[in-house]
Amino acid sequence: MCESVPVNENWEQRVTAAWATFDDYPEERAADFRAVIDALVAELPDDSPLGPFERACAWDSTGHSDKAAPLYREALARGLSGYKGRRAKIQLSSSLRNLGQAEEGVKLLTPELDGPSDELDDAVRACLALCLSSLGRDREGLSLVLGALAPHLPRYQRSMANYARALVEPDD
Repeated sequence: MCESVPVNENWEQRVTAAWATFDDYPEERAADFRAVIDALVAELPDDSPLGPFERACAWDSTGHSDKAAPLYREALARGLSGYKGRRAKIQLSSSLRNLGQAEEGVKLLTPELDGPSDELDDAVRACLALCLSSLGRDREGLSLVLGALAPHLPRYQRSMANYARALVEPDD
């Protein structure tokens, strides 16, 4: 839920249920899925940041980064914060990368590395790594990915974390 806007819990449950059916919509029925999301968004107040966020997600998930990016920006400008705000930044960065604007994606996500930690930390690093790679900064991207992966390994966590640092730190 967006911390800055109270939302009916039933509405959130219905949005979650709609997204659970996403795979039931083949590519040729993508517009039908977006219509489901649009119908739910129509229930929100006109100034709600959740409306453009959910619509952006629907456009993005159906292969339209160009339509999604402005909606993510609108959601963030309207004050989308917390968990969904962080998701919007991750997804906007991915869309920007797809649109050839990876540098803007890097600028958007880099501050998230120092933000409060949550379950989206690895997604931040993965998306940032892709943006960096698109800019020819593969060593930095690989460092982020190895750093994110290291804690999940059953062994070699310290070695992988050290290798990740060594990719971007100057030789001593």
